[in-house]
Amino acid sequence: MTERLANRSVKLWAMVPVLCANLILASPVVAQTRIAVLDFELRDLTLKPNTPEEIDRTKSIRGMLEEVLVARGNYSTVNIDSSVQANANAATGYLFDHFDVAGELGKQHGADYILVGKVHKASFLFVYFMVHMVDTQTKQLVGNYISEVKGPQKKLTIKGVESLVEKIHRTLRPN
Repeated sequence: MTERLANRSVKLWAMVPVLCANLILASPVVAQTRIAVLDFELRDLTLKPNTPEEIDRTKSIRGMLEEVLVARGNYSTVNIDSSVQANANAATGYLFDHFDVAGELGKQHGADYILVGKVHKASFLFVYFMVHMVDTQTKQLVGNYISEVKGPQKKLTIKGVESLVEKIHRTLRPN
């Protein structure tokens, strides 16, 4: 009797790799969405525009956005060098307003989508983080996102970025 139980145990253990392979093959595979994030531009309309602090905050948003996107899961970022972005940008705000040019830039770098952003500062009390998400295949705007941030503190900046990522995620993964 003990010998028969031992044989069954060996047979069951031999089935474990087969069962694992079936589970892996049966589970849906979702490819990571490749997103290019461009440097944000600052549009500062205050009486004391373009302070070093506001310029630094604006420069930091791209990195934060990339980090939060990757942490959110199932997204990878595509790097487009700032100099390449500058060459494609005919003037301040050009890529933000010209989806076809932004989409082509993202497509050339292998991205599925490209995020073009700006910081709109009309007051010392708050700023708006604005992002256009462009499908690089169709060159069409698929998302227009705005996040209001009240105050210059880093923790508030990251909250604004997290809000943008949540909106982007709802567009790409509506379920």
